[in-house]
Amino acid sequence: MAKINLKNFFSDKPNIKYKCAKRAILISQTRPQELYQDFDFFPQFLDGPNKILKWTATVVIGNLSKVDSQNKVDKYIEVFFGFLCDKGLVTAANAIKALSDIAKNKPQHQEVILKNLLNVEKAVFYSKGQVSPECRNVAIGAVLDSLEKFGENVCRKKEVRDFLKRQTKNTRPKVRQKAENLLKHYV
Repeated sequence: MAKINLKNFFSDKPNIKYKCAKRAILISQTRPQELYQDFDFFPQFLDGPNKILKWTATVVIGNLSKVDSQNKVDKYIEVFFGFLCDKGLVTAANAIKALSDIAKNKPQHQEVILKNLLNVEKAVFYSKGQVSPECRNVAIGAVLDSLEKFGENVCRKKEVRDFLKRQTKNTRPKVRQKAENLLKHYV
């Protein structure tokens, strides 16, 4: 696969721009070392107006943590914590993915990342301008999915067990089932 042309992120043609974004995500997942030299390109989108590019940059940075020999990812962890409290579910979900990848690849950050991920159950999300408990439940489901990246022992921690037990009463069946399965399997 040929290297991507990062200038395409600024294309006026959405199909070119978003094809480039998808490709950046794919390369960051499968061959992160090829994109790491361009790491400093992506943070500019974290506070930009284009949400799709924001989500792309979040995921790419999380994926690049696998090869982050210069600790560039570290200074964006706090930014991603802020995204967990974003009113929009998609921003939070992408931050959950990125943070769980960072926790997997940079174990020295696991404790603080875990603490922030567990706080998602207190977040308030909106859908169509209205508070959406269901969006919060989806975000909690994403946190549950991410726990496996922390390693087997994470579910044995008291704060995680308590979180899982609370989620066995979640109104979203898929979340409830995932919490029950994690408790059975790991605790």
